[in-house]
Amino acid sequence: MSLSPPARHGAVVLDAARTRFALWAPDARSVSLELDQGRSLPMQAEADGWFVLQAPCPAGSRYRFRIDQQLLVPDPASRAQDGDIHGPSRVVAADAYQWQHPAWAGRPWHEAVIYELHVGVMGGYQAVQQALPGLVELGVTAIELMPLAEFPGARNWGYDGVLPYAPEASYGPPEALKALIDCAHGLGLAVILDVVYNHFGPDGNYLPHYAKGFFRQDRHTPWGAAIDFRRRPVRDFFIDNALMWLLEYRFDGLRLDAVHAIDDPDFLLELAQRVRQAVPPERHVWLNLENERNQASLLQQGFDAQWNDDGHNALHVLLTGETEAYYADFADDPTTQLARCLSQGFAFQGHADRHGKARGEPSGHLPPSAFVLFLQNHDQIGNRAFGERLNQLVPPQALHAATALLLLSPMIPLLFMGDEVGAEEPFLFFTSHQGPLAEAVREGRRNEFAAFGAFADAQQRQRIPDPNALSTFQASRPQPRSDQAAATRALYRSLLQIRHRQLLPRLPAARALGTRVLAEGALSACWRLGDGSRLRIDLNLSPHRVELAPEPPGQLWFEHPPHSLDHWRQGWLPAFSVVVQLDDMLAPTAPDGERR
Repeated sequence: MSLSPPARHGAVVLDAARTRFALWAPDARSVSLELDQGRSLPMQAEADGWFVLQAPCPAGSRYRFRIDQQLLVPDPASRAQDGDIHGPSRVVAADAYQWQHPAWAGRPWHEAVIYELHVGVMGGYQAVQQALPGLVELGVTAIELMPLAEFPGARNWGYDGVLPYAPEASYGPPEALKALIDCAHGLGLAVILDVVYNHFGPDGNYLPHYAKGFFRQDRHTPWGAAIDFRRRPVRDFFIDNALMWLLEYRFDGLRLDAVHAIDDPDFLLELAQRVRQAVPPERHVWLNLENERNQASLLQQGFDAQWNDDGHNALHVLLTGETEAYYADFADDPTTQLARCLSQGFAFQGHADRHGKARGEPSGHLPPSAFVLFLQNHDQIGNRAFGERLNQLVPPQALHAATALLLLSPMIPLLFMGDEVGAEEPFLFFTSHQGPLAEAVREGRRNEFAAFGAFADAQQRQRIPDPNALSTFQASRPQPRSDQAAATRALYRSLLQIRHRQLLPRLPAARALGTRVLAEGALSACWRLGDGSRLRIDLNLSPHRVELAPEPPGQLWFEHPPHSLDHWRQGWLPAFSVVVQLDDMLAPTAPDGERR
């Protein structure tokens, strides 16, 4: 018996000998099921463009669809590929894996400490599984896997996937992915999957040949024609995919990539509603968004949180001084923008961006846990020409202070693989395309940086690593340096111990009390925690000492560098410092960004 409601799309095992196949192909005149040994079985045409067949095919059978007696294609809802994206699909029994921890019900969202990773860079599903005990010891409570949908070749970030139901075969079989998730649950780790529902990759997408209705020509995204979520078969294709990951693979949550490219917000609401209806009430399942539009309203309608790019961007400008490209939106007053993020969630809540366009919705009514904060992630490292990490761009003292803010604020912290060991290896953009597409991707990647002063000259852009080169992928594998790794890991572990011991029990019902800007690069943020106590973080990311109004000290949680609290008692903060305290003195809410 399947663990989820029968999906309309793809191959669904009915029993030990039979499988039901369904393909939505409204532009096809005929569809046949092509099996091994040259067996070809005509599929029955049904209403609304569907072709359906029950066939004597057990789990493990290889198959493809032939369109109009000519084009041979994989199943767009393939559960596994026998080879790459152009090869045969394979029938997979959803309930064949024997779970070792079936009673796992997840973790409450406020306990999330997320570690984003790329399965391929780490060596595949089994290699990630071997790394899990070390992440638990560090204090991580959830891992987030970059997209796994089958993509062309063996190397890719995952955002070029074309078969959303099939886990990437080069990382291991579906059973190995389930074993990874099962092992994580046994260790108390939740597992989140990054899913891409806004486009298909440029290689291996056969849908336009027999289902043009999957796309709409009147609206376009950066990747081409927009997906037409107005159509029920299209909408169900993605919602059933989300349910497959959550119910059959037992993922604990999904992160929806770039939903600002999905111009149908009611689809997102329906997805969240159907997920909540399908998941047993005792399970904790997390739904997170990446959304440039800062639609705070979605975070009250089934979604738990949004990646807070505004918080990252303000911190990045303060730490590095970089103001090119999208960082230009944070060039004028990043301190006030960071203050607004800490007290209200988003920096842009209807404010005009660098193009003069209003962006965002008011978010001050949302709890801090509605926002995922990070110092870097795959985008913010990989979208740099040479993939440099923050520890190569920022003074160590400043990075330590910012790390304390990340791990001890009431927002949900996200780390990127290698952060915890001070990895010096880059995380570069990599693919394994072939032929003209490889050349187009290579030149497109280099031309992305033409607007940057350092790469204005075409010859300078030739230094940018070729995404298709094996060396680009290999260079992106973190390799811990013994001395630096131990010291950095000790810092992260110490901060996460404080978070688990002191902050997590108090996080439910936490609310911001306000943030005061002390000077350029320095601020004081306060939150009322669930038990009525007040958390205060005084942060100075500038290279100068900063004066502040003296207050009675509270219970010290963390200070950096040493003796910063002594200076705090004297009414000033050293350069690149942070002081984190807890007390019962509730301060009145201050207007965001007010200088006192």
